[in-house]
Amino acid sequence: MFTDIIDKVAIDREREKAVADHGVILPSSSSQLNFKVRHWTTINKELVADCRVFTVHKQISQRTTEGVSETHDFFVFKPTDWVNVIAVTPDHQVVLIEQYRHGIEQVTLEIPGGMIDAEDASSLIAGERELLEETGCSGEGLIFLGRNHPNPAIQSNICDTYLTLNVKQTHIPSFDSTEEVAIRLVPLKDIPRLIKNGMITHALVIVAFHYLQQYCLENVSQNPALDKLNPFS
Repeated sequence: MFTDIIDKVAIDREREKAVADHGVILPSSSSQLNFKVRHWTTINKELVADCRVFTVHKQISQRTTEGVSETHDFFVFKPTDWVNVIAVTPDHQVVLIEQYRHGIEQVTLEIPGGMIDAEDASSLIAGERELLEETGCSGEGLIFLGRNHPNPAIQSNICDTYLTLNVKQTHIPSFDSTEEVAIRLVPLKDIPRLIKNGMITHALVIVAFHYLQQYCLENVSQNPALDKLNPFS
């Protein structure tokens, strides 16, 4: 009972602050906090466009509440799955790449990565291939760090992130016809500053370094050397 009162006071204070800051009211404990989100059932799919690196589909979906059905159309992008790799040299520098991104019409600073091709047996194989193609580098195997949905509101794909250590350049990079990449070596400890000052803005790259931080924190007791690998320590 006492805990319930404390929770209610905390919720009320949060609602009051939200009203003061933004003029909105957060859901009350008696309604939205106990609400169960309903699922939609896809009843039809239609290919709208094939744009080489992704397709666009119109999905007709339906949900039913207390015997009443509602139907709506939604548009979904279906890219292939993606992979990216944090590649670290023996002296704890990260292999980053600069490339032009047409979506924002700017050059971005990123980690190597790309699409998982149909010929790739796994995202790990794709990660090794992308790293070699874009940078000519290879390391001592790949360590899986995490998987995410890049934009689940409108995209169906996933992105896997890997770590590879003691990276060296062993080949000459090879690019697609329109691809142009510059390689940059950056000290691992500079990553937080590059994120903070807006030099690294790609969301999947920022997530990747979060995965690296979590990996180091979870395993540092067994391997103290990982503390030097944590860019945020």
